[in-house]
Amino acid sequence: MTAATGGTNPVVLITGAGQGIGAAITRRFAEQGAKLALVDVNAEQLKQLTDSLKDYDVEILPLSADVSNKEQVGQLVRQVVEKFGRIDVLINNAGIIRDNLISNISEQDWDQVLDVNLKGAFLCCQAVFPTLKTQRYGKIVNIVSRAWLGSIGQANYTASKGGLVSLTRSLALEFARFQINVNAVAPGAIDSPMTQGLPAEARERLIRMQPTGKMGKVEDIAAAVAFLASDDSEFITGQVLHVDGGKSCGLLSL
Repeated sequence: MTAATGGTNPVVLITGAGQGIGAAITRRFAEQGAKLALVDVNAEQLKQLTDSLKDYDVEILPLSADVSNKEQVGQLVRQVVEKFGRIDVLINNAGIIRDNLISNISEQDWDQVLDVNLKGAFLCCQAVFPTLKTQRYGKIVNIVSRAWLGSIGQANYTASKGGLVSLTRSLALEFARFQINVNAVAPGAIDSPMTQGLPAEARERLIRMQPTGKMGKVEDIAAAVAFLASDDSEFITGQVLHVDGGKSCGLLSL
C-alpha cells in the first residue's frame, strides 16, 4: 500500500470474516498491518477469530451484522468510519449455499441465497461509496465463484454469483472516475469449511474434476485478494480473477 491509502496501515472491511476464506483473508491483511473491520453474522465465530489475532499488532473492530439488512449495513459502515476515519478496501466475502436441483429449490432458499450473496454485496458497495468517492481512492473485491459459469444443482448460487460478476463490471465503470477499483476473485474447489462438510464421495469427485488433481487452499484466495486490494493493481478494474486450478478452462473427461 502507498500513501494513497492513508499510509501503510489501510482500513480493510471484510464481510463473512468468521471462518474459511474470510478468516484467511483477514489473517493476510493482519500480517500486512492493516486496520481491520471484521463483519460476520455469527458473533461467536467472529470472537474466536478476533482472539486468534491477538499476536498481531493491529487495530480490530468486530461487527456482528446481517449484510442483507440495509439498516445494519449502514450502521456498520458508519461505525467503521467513526473509528478509523476512512475505508480503503471492501472485501465482499459473505455468502451462503442452499444447493438443490431447480425442481426442489424452495422460494425461501432462493431468496436467502440471493439476499446474502448478491443483495448483501450491493448494499455494502452502496454504503461505502460516499466515503470512497470523497477520498477519491478505494478498492472493492467481490468473492464470486467459478460456479458463476454454471453448475448443476446450484441454480440459486450460480445466479447470485453471476449477478455479482455483472455488478462488479457495472460498478467498475461507474466508480472508475473516482479512482475506485472494483474486481472479483472466483475460487474453485477450495479446502474450506464449506467443502469439508460435503460427503466424502462428493469431495473425491470434486478433486477428480480438478486439472491439478487437488483442491486449493484458503490462502490461495487470500493472496489473490491481497493483490487486487494493493496499489500493484492500480490499472486493473472490472475483472474476474479465477483461482481454481484451471477448472474454468473446461471440464475434464472422467
